[in-house]
Amino acid sequence: MDRIAALRTIEEALSNYEADDIALPELEREVQGILRTYATEFDDETTAYRASGDPSADGLVVVASSRTEARKRVEQHLVDPAGTDFDIEPDE
Repeated sequence: MDRIAALRTIEEALSNYEADDIALPELEREVQGILRTYATEFDDETTAYRASGDPSADGLVVVASSRTEARKRVEQHLVDPAGTDFDIEPDE
């Protein structure tokens, strides 16, 4: 999915929301899916990874080319990465 296709698809989702064809939770899931598809297709060597464990990291999703890189990217978002215990798994 290229940038223009992603923007058009997001615009369509917003129009559906404005027309009351979908509710806010559906809009959020749809836009999240569009962005995730765009981000992971932007570079064929990347994958979305999700952190789990410590509440400060749990649920964070990053795009990286390896688990090691994903761990580093999650750590960049944490206040105290040294004191945070979390796992990284590919986000399906």
